Amino acid sequence: MPEQNQIMDIARRIAELREISDMTTSEMAEQLNMSEAAYCAYESGQTDIPISVLIAIGELFHIELAALLTGSDAKLAMYSLCRAGEGVDVARRTGYKYQSLAYNFAGKICEPFMVTVQPHETHTPVAQNSHAGQEFDMVLEGQLRIVIDNHEMILNAGDCIYFNSSYPHGMQAVGEQPVRFLAIVL
Repeated sequence: MPEQNQIMDIARRIAELREISDMTTSEMAEQLNMSEAAYCAYESGQTDIPISVLIAIGELFHIELAALLTGSDAKLAMYSLCRAGEGVDVARRTGYKYQSLAYNFAGKICEPFMVTVQPHETHTPVAQNSHAGQEFDMVLEGQLRIVIDNHEMILNAGDCIYFNSSYPHGMQAVGEQPVRFLAIVL
C-alpha cells in the first residue's frame, strides 16, 4: 500500500498546479475525463492516484512524471543509469508495485517502469484502466494475465505485447508467484 505521506505530497503538487493554472476542480476533472468527485478525491489525498492519471496530469501541465512523484525536476539529458532495485518506487495500486526506471532523465518520450504484480485468484475480474498513448510490456518472471478490451491473453517469461493503451486494459499475476514485467508507456 502506498505511504500516506507520498499520496498527500503528490496530491498537494497536483492542487498547486491546478491553482497556478487558474483551473477549477470541475475544469480539471473535465480535462482528465472523470467526475469532479473522483478528481477531488485524488487532489485531497483521500484516494490513491493511478499511474495513468498521473501521466495524464503530467501531459496536461507539460511536466515530467518525476516532478509529480518527487517534487524535483528531472535534470539528466545525456543518459540516466538506474541500477537494479534503485528506481523510484511508485506504489500506486494495491497488489502492484511500480518502479520508475528513468525518473531523473529530462524530456523523456516514454515512461519505463519495472512492475511487480502480486498473485490474485485468477477467477476474479481484472481491474482495468486506460490512458492516452501506447504501451509495451515484457514479462521477465512469472505468468501475466492481460485483458485488453475484453481480449484475454496469458504471457510467460520472455513474451511481450505492444498495444493502444486508450483501450481498457488490466493485468493480473497467474498462479502463486508474483509476476515481474517491464512496462514502457509512450
